[in-house]
Amino acid sequence: MNNILTEKQFQRYIIDQLTNAETGYVEAPAVEFDRLFAINRSALFKFLDDTQPEKMDTLRKIYKEKAEDTIVAFINQEETKSNGSRLNVLKHGVELANIHLDLMYNKPATTFNRELNMLYKKNIFTVSEEVWASDEERIDLVIFLNGLAVITFELKCNAAGQSYKDAIFQYRMQRNPKTRLFLWKAGALVNFAMDLEEAYMSTRLSGPSTFFLPFNMGRGEGIDVGAGNPILEDEYSVHYIWDNILQKDSLLEIISKFMFIEISEKEDASGKLKKSETIIFPRYHQLDVLRKVLADVQEHGSSLNYLLQHSAGSGKTNEIAWLAHRLASLHNADNKIIFDNTIICTDRVVVDRQLQQAVMGIEHKAGLIRVMDDKCNSTDLAKALAGNTKIIATTIQKFPYIVDSVSGLKDKNFAVIIDEAHSSTAGKNMAAITKSLGSGEIEVDVDVEDLITEEITRNGKQPNVSMFAFTATPKTTTLQLFGSINEKGQHEAFHIYSMKQAIEEGFILDVLQNYITYETFYHLNKEIEDDPELKTNEAKRQIARFVQLHETNISQRIEVIVEHFRQNVMKGLNGQAKAMVITESRAGAVKYRQAFDDYIKRKGYTGLKALVAFSGKVTLDGQEYTEVGMNGIPEKNLPSEFDKDDYQVLLVADKYQTGFDQKKLCAMYVLKKLRGVSAVQTLSRLNRICPPFDKKTFILDFANDYEDIEKAFSKYYTTTILSNSVSATSIYDIEAKIDGYFFLDPSDIEDFNNLLYKDKITAADQRSMTFKLQKAKRNIERNNDAEKQREIILTIRRFVRLYEFMVQATCLSDIELHKKYNFLSYLQTYLKVNHPGGGFDLTGKIKADQFVQKKSGEHINPTHTADPIVKLPVAESIYLTPAKVERLSQIIAEINSRTGKNYDNDVAIKAMLQIKDIMMKSEKLRKSAKNNSVQEFEFAYFKNIDDALVEGLEQNRDFFELLLNNNEIKRNVLGIFAEEVYNSLRNKNETKVISYPELGEDLVLKAAESREQYGKAKTNEVENN
Repeated sequence: MNNILTEKQFQRYIIDQLTNAETGYVEAPAVEFDRLFAINRSALFKFLDDTQPEKMDTLRKIYKEKAEDTIVAFINQEETKSNGSRLNVLKHGVELANIHLDLMYNKPATTFNRELNMLYKKNIFTVSEEVWASDEERIDLVIFLNGLAVITFELKCNAAGQSYKDAIFQYRMQRNPKTRLFLWKAGALVNFAMDLEEAYMSTRLSGPSTFFLPFNMGRGEGIDVGAGNPILEDEYSVHYIWDNILQKDSLLEIISKFMFIEISEKEDASGKLKKSETIIFPRYHQLDVLRKVLADVQEHGSSLNYLLQHSAGSGKTNEIAWLAHRLASLHNADNKIIFDNTIICTDRVVVDRQLQQAVMGIEHKAGLIRVMDDKCNSTDLAKALAGNTKIIATTIQKFPYIVDSVSGLKDKNFAVIIDEAHSSTAGKNMAAITKSLGSGEIEVDVDVEDLITEEITRNGKQPNVSMFAFTATPKTTTLQLFGSINEKGQHEAFHIYSMKQAIEEGFILDVLQNYITYETFYHLNKEIEDDPELKTNEAKRQIARFVQLHETNISQRIEVIVEHFRQNVMKGLNGQAKAMVITESRAGAVKYRQAFDDYIKRKGYTGLKALVAFSGKVTLDGQEYTEVGMNGIPEKNLPSEFDKDDYQVLLVADKYQTGFDQKKLCAMYVLKKLRGVSAVQTLSRLNRICPPFDKKTFILDFANDYEDIEKAFSKYYTTTILSNSVSATSIYDIEAKIDGYFFLDPSDIEDFNNLLYKDKITAADQRSMTFKLQKAKRNIERNNDAEKQREIILTIRRFVRLYEFMVQATCLSDIELHKKYNFLSYLQTYLKVNHPGGGFDLTGKIKADQFVQKKSGEHINPTHTADPIVKLPVAESIYLTPAKVERLSQIIAEINSRTGKNYDNDVAIKAMLQIKDIMMKSEKLRKSAKNNSVQEFEFAYFKNIDDALVEGLEQNRDFFELLLNNNEIKRNVLGIFAEEVYNSLRNKNETKVISYPELGEDLVLKAAESREQYGKAKTNEVENN
């Protein structure tokens, strides 16, 4: 016996919550329900008589005693015609005998119009229980808006041994989709299956194939977030349904501002366009993010930026459409429009047509949105921005073109919605947006420093521009630039819909559920004598490329790929399953495609064809290859062609690894290294669900360790939090390092900027600027070997990127630093590292054989752990360049080969860095560096290594004991850091004299001891020689 709560009591509780004085619903007897038209006549005509009495009087004079029947029949006709719907009737009303009748009043954007606000308050909400939709179908609850049924509820009580699943079963198996109340588009707008803990909804009943979506708040916070609802002590978990969703203002907003009929077009087998329609009712997190963002914008205007971390499967296209539509008409408390224009930026070359259709579906209004497609130029974009078009959709690539062409924008406010913020927020792109839309002014008669100050200000956060950045995988710089600061001082997203919740709710798949790794073994033979050239990174890259493109290696991998696809994947999705092969290079894509076709032909397989995707042209063995030439189809048609049953496999080289949504993709074969965000974005091409099929995914990885991939996903599984913040110290640290290379002439930087900011730069000015850049280039090349040059170039690039980010994300304003940034950003283009040995070519001089592809790991349905903390890279006194990482990795591989061990690459590198850090703190080494040459210093360095290894022994006992017991390996591993440790310890706060022959005098440069000292009195000290 159930003494806790019955279904009937639960039903009654909801009605009581809706009909209380605060909520204001009216309970209507079930007998008032007109099952032929799915309406409550009494409520319908009360609304019409209260809000439009004169129109009703006229209609009653025309139709006499048949007036009400005529109106009901006409409404029914408008709802049930092929292009009609109840949603359309509610939004736009009906017109009968040239008289327009409104069937719902939306909330006015302002409070100016008292009559409209009065009419809005006259909308009538009723609720009825135990409603008979037909003689066999009784519904627990029906919600009516102005007499028209809009929502049905099937309720279940967990305490009585039933759940929402039983309610879903009733809708699927015991409700007739042709019953007027359930008639698609013409009946209730949405149907809810709900118990005490969870709610699910569907906008179309279609028997056993009815698809229900979860409509839950999400459970937990931070790393504990997941599907479902929180368990509450004093309220039911689904209380938000009556406390929020069904509140009058809320439901009217959902129907008028969120719900729309989505129209999609797709070619059928005969090539004809087939149109399909879907009634869109927002999911809970979509409602939540829109409402929270809009409320915050109404309070703060255009003063803030917003980061929205929403996973794939969140319905981001609709979220962007809703946000753009709402921002375009959003008013503040003073009834003033907040944004003059809303701009949607996407990194796709062709702006998503679906986005435009979604906006137009919400409100079909001429001139509301304009999509700047490939045919539009920068002038068209500038005109749209300066004009009255409320919503403008464009690509991020077009923004640089309007920096100088848009005028008069300082008086306008802009909302900029950025799709996939991680790939669109590169320094130059973001600077272009803020600079073109910024409200700063440039005066005519100002000096260079004023111009630079103005440029810095314009590149930062503008008071008239708010950015709304959507991404599933925010990078550290994105978090710093757009993130909100939490109570712990960390940057995080303003709103989160996590990958974990999306997986648990069934909107995306866990792509790591079937992950198999392979290792490639081979024997390498050199046909030349040992040569120093073979020790260079360039030679090692040639060897790696040779192995990757070796015909035996490729043919073996293709066999593994094809046979795995045929045996495990091909029959999935009723024979429609597809796969993607991620190759390491364009040449690899060509050769793997050729090997694929050869293998299929040799085996006589049918029904298995491949396409290839890569940019530009590739020349192999004297023959030129292009994507179009190999596929025989136009490049723009590739996605639609691949969607057809004619093709099963797509081989790619740096294309279609992000932003490519193909729900039939079930397998991925990875042949290249993937790291961090790139790994998550690439592998996530598999995560789309493919209803009504039970899709299963597979990954075969020939290039990565599963642990590295799992680690990459862990940063974005729940939430992503930036634990540190970039400060001005970071950029000054890198600047000090650049100064330490002694290739810059301060007077050249000053003269260069004076010329750069002239109103008109003459040919003589250009020659002078070029000379100054060439001089710096010559200093770099003359005084440094190739490895050092690479290090300098890398440091310059880091400085330029970090500075571009800093001026947007912080209040950094340093005129001298900006001058150096200008000079270095131009210098980058002049720098090219010379390759020693005149371009040594190993072609034909090495051979590889005995290739073996061996399965090294299999991970089935693994449990994932969230590791949400990320950090911005900070300038360290010693920076580990990619070249050094590569060298260390090679040493570790050699150690593993010689000792039979299996040391993890990342763990070993971190261990080495720990030793380096211990040695950096050594007072003995500091004194030795001060008083000795680098060669003499190395004696002390290696003497102290053992002490450092013993000190750090507990951190990695096995690896450190190996180093302690093997001097040769120890010197190879830690000798890499000797010179850097020496330079770092020796140069700290050291005054150096550098001579520029062109200046004819000695210039003293001193590294700054603090930010405040930087840039002050740099040339005031003269050292006595």
